[in-house]
Amino acid sequence: MSDPRPVTVDPSPPAGAEPPVRTGLLLGVLLIAVTVAVLANSMVLVLVPEIGRAFAASPAGLAWVVTAFSLTFAVATPLYGRIADVFGVRRVFAAGLAIFIVGSLVAGLAPGLGWHLVGRVLQGAGSAAVPALGSVAVARALPPGRRGFGFGVVGTGVGAGQALGPPLAGLVAEAAGWRWPFLGAALLVAPLLVLAPRVLPDGRPDDPGSWSAVDLVGGALLGGAVGLGLFGLTRAQQTGFGAPSSWGAVLAALVLAAAFTWRIRRTPRPFAPPSLLVHGPFVTTVAVGFLAMFGYLGAILLVPLLVASVNGLGVGQVGLVLLPGAVAVAVLSSFAGRLSDRLGPRRLVGGGLGVLALAVLTLSTLAGGSAVALAAVTFALGVGLATITSPLINAVAAAVPEEHAGVGLGLYQGAFFLGGGTGAAVLGTILAARSATGAGSWNPLHDGAGAPFSDALLVIVGVLVLALLLSRRLPART
Repeated sequence: MSDPRPVTVDPSPPAGAEPPVRTGLLLGVLLIAVTVAVLANSMVLVLVPEIGRAFAASPAGLAWVVTAFSLTFAVATPLYGRIADVFGVRRVFAAGLAIFIVGSLVAGLAPGLGWHLVGRVLQGAGSAAVPALGSVAVARALPPGRRGFGFGVVGTGVGAGQALGPPLAGLVAEAAGWRWPFLGAALLVAPLLVLAPRVLPDGRPDDPGSWSAVDLVGGALLGGAVGLGLFGLTRAQQTGFGAPSSWGAVLAALVLAAAFTWRIRRTPRPFAPPSLLVHGPFVTTVAVGFLAMFGYLGAILLVPLLVASVNGLGVGQVGLVLLPGAVAVAVLSSFAGRLSDRLGPRRLVGGGLGVLALAVLTLSTLAGGSAVALAAVTFALGVGLATITSPLINAVAAAVPEEHAGVGLGLYQGAFFLGGGTGAAVLGTILAARSATGAGSWNPLHDGAGAPFSDALLVIVGVLVLALLLSRRLPART
């Protein structure tokens, strides 16, 4: 005879299990966090003149307002991923937000340029946690086949931050002063410091983790290699590759990269598993991302120089030329991410790189022509970037084992960012060299002013064609 007593089921998850992830709330938190993190960098482009006047800073000192953020961001991005593999996403993401808030407050309240640069370093260190760990959170919260949309939301935040940063900071600075965009960034992120740990998946191993498992020596070697490499390339823009500060930094970066490779092959708990660095799908995706960002950021940095120096546009008009591209990234990223779940990364990335290459070739042909036509081409650049970003992250997440998701995505994000820095430096050097010769354009279709810009853009086309050929080795499905 059956037992008449009712059977009760404990709805709570088993001990040690994570509660179900509220996907909508998670993606909302990541969207705001990524938007503000990118905005913190893009807004400075219009604030630098005001900061210079407030602190009576030299042009060399003002250059560090941008460089301090970029260098710290590049160094910290791959480190966050590995630390999250050991200590979990929640605590590390929250720590990054806290560092960002402190940095924003220091930058906004700084009594002098030195303290402002300290704030920018902290802002960069905190911002680096957002795209790296945001991608890890999506990979751990959503199953394969549904991750693309989440990665697309992260891409939407990137586009929104790029589009909103300069005009929003300009309006706020005009109404309340240059300090308030920094203070406002801290206020926007502060609620996330409470909300993020409640909605992000953790993914921490059963043991509590310790710093010995992070391989701090390996992390320092990797961070030093990335930082010195980007510093050397940045110096090359200002002094040329022949300056000891440029080639010396790049050489030191190569030495540290070799030492990092040696380290991970000989330590029992390496910063990154050696097998990951020779894993075909992972390496291919990282290489395609590096080359794609080399081309995109190189082009998007040449356009404002072109329309300002050749077309004679002012700061506000330059922003309008770039706006369509940022809007395209913001609007299309989530759609492209969702498509990557259905179509796989190979076709979308190949199509996006094709659009980028054609758009840059058009820029090379039209350099010095109508600013309206150039603005339309920047929209095509944004379409191309939106089409490749989410599918590439989706491909990385599929290629990396779960236990190494943090370091894998962190390494990819670091390489993606480094590709942009490399492109900006190399193309700046090509532009300076071609301007010095005064020769005609390499592009037979180009006719008119702006020949050095046309030539630099033609180099980008070659890089993007290489990326397009390499993208044929991406997986057809995730």
